[in-house]
Amino acid sequence: MHDTHGSIYFVPDIFLFDLIQAHIDTIGGIPVASVCETPFSGFNGVVKRASDIVLALVICALILPLLLAIAVGGQIELPRAGAVPAAPLRARWARDFMSNKFRSMTVSEDGAVIKQATRADERVTRFGALLRRYSLDELPQFINVLQGRMSVVGPRPHAVAHNEMYRRLIKGYMIRHKVKPGITRLGTGQRPAWRDEHAGQNGEPIAYDLAYLRHWSLQLDLWIVLKTPLGRIQ
Repeated sequence: MHDTHGSIYFVPDIFLFDLIQAHIDTIGGIPVASVCETPFSGFNGVVKRASDIVLALVICALILPLLLAIAVGGQIELPRAGAVPAAPLRARWARDFMSNKFRSMTVSEDGAVIKQATRADERVTRFGALLRRYSLDELPQFINVLQGRMSVVGPRPHAVAHNEMYRRLIKGYMIRHKVKPGITRLGTGQRPAWRDEHAGQNGEPIAYDLAYLRHWSLQLDLWIVLKTPLGRIQ
């Protein structure tokens, strides 16, 4: 290399990696390439947070009567179902925060082992089954959005125990934590915070999460929010 007057350049083959929001930066004056980063740094982070606040306030104003009706219905049924009355139920998720939800089950689980809810689950109350069918139990999570702990659009929040299980089963699973968990998300068969009792057995939901990280824009967020009530993203 030193026996020539020509300029020599080294081109690292960074495309061997699965690039997500890749960019060039410097650390201590040394150039480095970030191959996997959050899209919500700098101005994008301000845009994301501002849109979350506006959307959450507007949606909460629209659904306030529904929230009150669900809270009353839950308080009436839960004692009959043998559960401790609670509305909303607070469950611990990854990133060590409490996610607000309406109670839909007769138990409140939090620990190293949490059984994923399934269809015809005996722990689900009759009123809770109605809530879960239309994902109405997720609506109090807009409070988490206003607190800055969640986003309107983002990956589904999983229990800590499920995170530890899925990270061993699905390649790239932990990358989804580059952004805040969301109430609704990109995906087919769309419902708020898309339920998938087999999420640990196939990588399709995670593929949508990673696609969201790669291609995020405010327009994409608004498109997902508008499509969510229709129950499906085309």
